Amino acid sequence: MSQHNRRTFLRLTGTAIGAATLGAGTATATTSDSRFFINLRDVDRSAIPDDVEIIHDLSQADVLVARGDQDRVNGTTVADRVIDRGDDRTGAVKSRDGPTTDGKGSSHNHDGPPKNSELQWDKREQGVSNELTDKPGGGKSIHDTTTGAGTRVAVVDSGVYDAHPDLADVVNDELSENVTQDEYDWRPNGAGSHGTHVAGTIAATNSNDGPDGGVLGTAPDTEIVSYRMFSGEEGKQGDGYAAWMKAAEADCDVINYSVGIPAPYVYVDEYPYLTEELRIAEQIAAYVRSQGTVIVNSAGNDSLNMSPENTLSIPTEAEGVFGVAATGPIGMGWGGKHSDNEAKWLTGNRLEDPTDSPAFYTNYGNAVDVSAAGGDADRDALDRIPEAERDLVYSTIVKTTYEDGPDDDEDDPVNRPSEIIDTEPGYGWKAGTSMAAPQVAGAAALVRSLRPDASVEEVESLIQDTAGSAPGGETYHGAGHLDLKRLVKRAE
Repeated sequence: MSQHNRRTFLRLTGTAIGAATLGAGTATATTSDSRFFINLRDVDRSAIPDDVEIIHDLSQADVLVARGDQDRVNGTTVADRVIDRGDDRTGAVKSRDGPTTDGKGSSHNHDGPPKNSELQWDKREQGVSNELTDKPGGGKSIHDTTTGAGTRVAVVDSGVYDAHPDLADVVNDELSENVTQDEYDWRPNGAGSHGTHVAGTIAATNSNDGPDGGVLGTAPDTEIVSYRMFSGEEGKQGDGYAAWMKAAEADCDVINYSVGIPAPYVYVDEYPYLTEELRIAEQIAAYVRSQGTVIVNSAGNDSLNMSPENTLSIPTEAEGVFGVAATGPIGMGWGGKHSDNEAKWLTGNRLEDPTDSPAFYTNYGNAVDVSAAGGDADRDALDRIPEAERDLVYSTIVKTTYEDGPDDDEDDPVNRPSEIIDTEPGYGWKAGTSMAAPQVAGAAALVRSLRPDASVEEVESLIQDTAGSAPGGETYHGAGHLDLKRLVKRAE
């Protein structure tokens, strides 16, 4: 990745604080029962006190995730991070629920309500399949060459709802795992639909036989392995890293990690122990890559310039992590004189902003390797015009009903898993770099399906070398904007 010199600078100037504790927007545990990382390159394992519990043994990367009194461990330790998805910068910036899988959309033009796949501007723009509706006369599509068969993608997230008809037989339930310490399985169990949306973007099969059909993923014949690292709204970075290791050992070709730490926990001057957190992330990433697994990570939603030397966004800026920024349109099927004309609407004619323009929220700078479709929004219009949600990314979700009745906010922290009384598959819109990363994870699966023996470096280089130019240039897109047509043609 391009931030080599920066990382060297940070290592030379940063101060590692062994007993630092920090939660991202949440209170941390007390010192005596806190979770933390132990770096075995600086700590003799035999010297770790017996009453320090090892939660995850990641010793292949010389890392342990522990719980207990951090101050009693002599050597380099750093607090495990609490990631709060209640902060929209750590998940989807904007979300809107759509219809259930047997529902009907609202009419938008003369020929009736849109089919679900008609709302997938991201897949139509990339020419993924002739099953989609904007390819009059056909022509060769991505799926005429490959659908990702023979590959495996890990979704390290809030769980995947495999009862969705477009995700049926997609998830490997034997390899999937709950990596948290709660008692539930790897499905969402009240942790929200973020992971299900991500999984659909990668591998939805368009199998819904309801009146409006389904949605289609980039690599519908890949296999998803679900690692749930969120319990309700909260997840821990250590659980996420444990899932990376498990994914590599399960022969996953790609890890999709749409997770990160928001500002202000990116400023080294204020939080110098970030340099030690970077070291932990890089040790784990190095092991994962040595097993042949690509790590794709969302760049973050703070509109943050990651280039300054005092800024460090983890894990995006770790060596070995492939960072993805987000783009999206403004005006997809709304707001113009052609919004009632399906032929114009489906081809994105009269857009205010093109689909490859930087999203308002995306992080940018030299930690970005490529950009991809994550959705954008006219925020004023989104609050007033229902159709404005079409600028977000449309994919699979799970709708959850709780004992206290329907809740518009599926991630409300009072809605714990024990309160769930019903779940139902559906579709919805989300925008975020979380939605851009799975576009690239799916693309990596397509590459591996064509070149099973391609190294991690070869997969990443192919994606970067075939990326196209886009508004904003290298600052917002790194090597460029994901171009599946060029990528698949080069990989054949």
